[in-house]
Amino acid sequence: MIRVVLPAHLRTLAGVEGSEVQVDVVGEVTTRTVIDAVENRFPMLRGTIRDQATGSRRPFVRFFACSEDLSHESPDAALPDAVASGVEPLLVVGAMAGG
Repeated sequence: MIRVVLPAHLRTLAGVEGSEVQVDVVGEVTTRTVIDAVENRFPMLRGTIRDQATGSRRPFVRFFACSEDLSHESPDAALPDAVASGVEPLLVVGAMAGG
């Protein structure tokens, strides 16, 4: 099981309690396959984390794992072993902007 920490507004939209969800990923564990699994389990989140037409990460959404910002990595790059084994979660974080 892959652990994914979602921001509060997405947990509310998905109707989940607690700070994280768990999803199964078949094959290589990448950002793309994890988000695919999250969207399959919680279809109401489609289009909130990444654009449905392009598959690109939304501008104000960031991905972190093992204290690293993975937001600009290829979505098909393998996630760290600690994430793939369920020891560490993939964090989906809503970025803030403004001044």
